[in-house]
Amino acid sequence: MKAWVPLGSAPIPGSPDQLELWQRENEFSIRISGYVSELMNSRQHASEEALAEYAVPQVAGRAAAHVLVGGLGMGFTLAAALRSAGPDATVTVAELVGAVVDWNRGPLGQAAGYPLTDPRTRVHVGDVADLIRASRQTFDAILLDVDNGPEGMTQHGNDWLYSPRGLAAIRAALTPGGLLAVWSVEAVPRFTAALERAGYHTEVRRARAREGRGAWHTIWVARSGPPTS
Repeated sequence: MKAWVPLGSAPIPGSPDQLELWQRENEFSIRISGYVSELMNSRQHASEEALAEYAVPQVAGRAAAHVLVGGLGMGFTLAAALRSAGPDATVTVAELVGAVVDWNRGPLGQAAGYPLTDPRTRVHVGDVADLIRASRQTFDAILLDVDNGPEGMTQHGNDWLYSPRGLAAIRAALTPGGLLAVWSVEAVPRFTAALERAGYHTEVRRARAREGRGAWHTIWVARSGPPTS
């Protein structure tokens, strides 16, 4: 088997660490400098796709539905959201590290089928939290995969998203009956309780890292108020 080849690196805003992109034949890896484990691997993306598959179909029937994906990564959640969304939908993806967008427009894009080229895709380079703060009843679904779960790893400022104030801001950014879906590497029962206290109707689901095998990851699907047709 061929050795891993570095393709690029980029600073993480607000962190002393770097994101690194590596390739080995048709396999890609995104890592954080100084960490032994990978942040993501192109062979393990079933749960990232499930993040969109569990939520977007529930709002896809709305006219001109607007979905926000927090975290581009390798593009798998964005691609799954586009597959589930209607032809008149808009899917905005917010990515903090601009180089990740460049990687997905370059060689990394092949992993998820180049979802950035879909005409329904909009790209916001910046903090998804800032975009949420500035939005009012804008998004029918918000999908968050900006860390390893409801505790910031790459960006400690992400903790705000999962706080009572952050969850209230997300509710304000959602349309009536809109959905929040959050990916996590593990179950965090206190976050389930926090969602319920914030007024969300919450379902906790699980998905494998790889289709039919691999580690189990947790996905919260939380509706922001009474269900709507």
